[in-house]
Amino acid sequence: MGAMASEQTAPADGLSGLVERVTFHNEDTGFAVLKVKVKGRRDLVAVVGVVAAVSPGEWITAEGRWERNREHGMQLRATNIRCQAPTSLEGIEKYLGSGLIRGIGPVYAKKMVAKFGEKIFDVIESASARLQEVEGIGEGRRQQIKGAWAEQRVVRDIMVFLHSHGISTSRALRVFKLYGEEAIARVRANPYLLARDIPGIGFKTADAVGQKLGFGHDSILRARGGLQHVLSEATGEGHTALPRAMLLAAAAELLGVDEAVVSGALEREVADGQLTIEEIGSETMVFLPALRAAESTIAETLTRLAAQPANYPGIEFDKALGWVEEKTGKTLSPSQMEALRTVLGVRLVVVTGGPGVGKTTLLDSLLKILAAKKVRFLLCAPTGRAAKRMGESTGCAAQTIHRLLEVLPSGGFKRGKQHPLDTDLVVVDEFSMVDVPLMAALCRALPPHGSLVLVGDPDQLPSVGPGAILSDLLASGAVRSVRLTEIFRQAEASRIVRAAHDVRHGRVPEEAGEKNTDFAFLHREEPEEIAKLVLRLVKEEIPRRVGLDPLRDIQVLVPMHRGSLGIRELNASLQAALNPPRADRAEVERFGTKFRVGDKVLQTRNNYDKDVFNGDIGRIMAIDVEERQVAIEFDGRRAVYEFNELDEVEPAYAISIHKSQGSEFPAVVIPLAMQHFLLLQRNLLYTAITRGKRLVVVAGQRKALATAVRQNDTRRRHGGLLARLREGGKREGGGMKLET
Repeated sequence: MGAMASEQTAPADGLSGLVERVTFHNEDTGFAVLKVKVKGRRDLVAVVGVVAAVSPGEWITAEGRWERNREHGMQLRATNIRCQAPTSLEGIEKYLGSGLIRGIGPVYAKKMVAKFGEKIFDVIESASARLQEVEGIGEGRRQQIKGAWAEQRVVRDIMVFLHSHGISTSRALRVFKLYGEEAIARVRANPYLLARDIPGIGFKTADAVGQKLGFGHDSILRARGGLQHVLSEATGEGHTALPRAMLLAAAAELLGVDEAVVSGALEREVADGQLTIEEIGSETMVFLPALRAAESTIAETLTRLAAQPANYPGIEFDKALGWVEEKTGKTLSPSQMEALRTVLGVRLVVVTGGPGVGKTTLLDSLLKILAAKKVRFLLCAPTGRAAKRMGESTGCAAQTIHRLLEVLPSGGFKRGKQHPLDTDLVVVDEFSMVDVPLMAALCRALPPHGSLVLVGDPDQLPSVGPGAILSDLLASGAVRSVRLTEIFRQAEASRIVRAAHDVRHGRVPEEAGEKNTDFAFLHREEPEEIAKLVLRLVKEEIPRRVGLDPLRDIQVLVPMHRGSLGIRELNASLQAALNPPRADRAEVERFGTKFRVGDKVLQTRNNYDKDVFNGDIGRIMAIDVEERQVAIEFDGRRAVYEFNELDEVEPAYAISIHKSQGSEFPAVVIPLAMQHFLLLQRNLLYTAITRGKRLVVVAGQRKALATAVRQNDTRRRHGGLLARLREGGKREGGGMKLET
């Protein structure tokens, strides 16, 4: 591996030496503080500079200027750091034992170097079977070491390449996992794929890489990447398509080019099947093909079902009603009776209503009647928490839609047209959360004879993903729907329920006069005071007064991410208060966030390999610095994350109201201020209030509360589902809408 490292000489304005310790390294920026052993120097020398990847044991050559630091003495402020593989036995042992390679810690590193000396790298690379000659290394660990060695070698090459082109090296593992060993070649060929394929890499970053690699301002690949980016961003905002004129204008502005360039790129994207154009009503709409196909699947399936009567065994309604009331001990209201009659009479029905109107009682009665008639049914909801709550309220097994459809590691589903669900009926709760791709998958998996009951609250926020299916179904008039509006006496006693209905009707909830209430508004005017109040409520007041655990039972729900009352700031202060650093607990910093054992965290995207989904909340149970892994428990299931996968999770002491959909918490604290103005909307506040089970506290400005209640101008989501449902309804004979 070349000359012994100790024989190399330092440049006059720098140094060469062995990296003894990596005191700090930010993988996003590359900034590092290194402690280096230099020949002829007794003390370790501090080197500060930027390097894509560095590990203890490597030999570095650094150039720069010497400076005196008040705390740390003389250090080299490096303008250039070059790393070489370690060649001395000491360096090799440090390198292998640094935690860089899974399966090797300091103990095994010492044993391996003692056994194979300077040849150890060659042994791992091309004769790994010999590793089993080392005491304690069996077949399993050998394979782990071999795989990790190959991976880190390629990933480090990608790291250096990405870093030299301005991309944070912490994304290198994702690039490697997607593109494999062809990563660098693929990025050179089309850097704009990075923005499309790699979470966390935006278009501007990919564009900067493109410019460095020589792609021109008017490049067709750049324009095509810009179109994909604008549509992808629109999908993230809930749209399934964009009007052609809007797409071209947005892409031209993003790219700083003439619309003619973007128009030509659009033609190429359509010709290659990457995008689809369709006339929807009077507008020319541009779709990602998968979303257009998903909309068509939903419209075709639902209009077919809506045109057919129920195919349950014969049910004598009055007799069934008396039987189920006796069995449950609950007398149904006139509106619930009429709703039950409707649900039993059709293949597809939408059941809506706010909190406390008896949706659960209606569903329980329906399932008991159908079970008595030997009708097979499956219950599901979009999130694990919603499914758990559904199961508890009905006494029947319920699961997430993903698990019902048997999600595959690829992200597809085992259940589909060729392998439909084995059932007569599927009931979906929290249906307002279901987006277009997931609903299309459910439609494909429904057996030809199957029925659908969709239960949701149209006044809540629409799905995080693309589409607004519940509101489109209700607006289309193509399917039967029943709305329960009567608030039952028991629910009426809850001020949470009353406050939610006040907000739904555009009224500001009354401020609580009494202490023993389950809903309260606490006025504070200054953002700093609101933040202090939120902290005190979570850490002291609510646990003392209600006996709830601040980590497990109390959830802070926030309208937006930025600002002094945003998710990021509140998470930092809540983490410091509820789970401060401890000497006996490991922590790791990745992507600008510190993660500690005991932290409450939120999964921010679907991960089919780990069987965890966007919105799942878990707790960090263990951090293994040597194996570079974090174990997180989600509702009794444990998932293991590599350090470089931690951009999938974020602290969850405070979460967005959007991410709280489908969940219910014993206590909810909602800070509100005019700094949240852009997101102060009625459906947002309504959704937040309805997440609380035993206690809801709104803390903040009266003006912000009034603004949220008043603003009800929810933005239209562009797409074609509503038009398809209306056309399908007319073609198939349509359906009726029943208000009860």
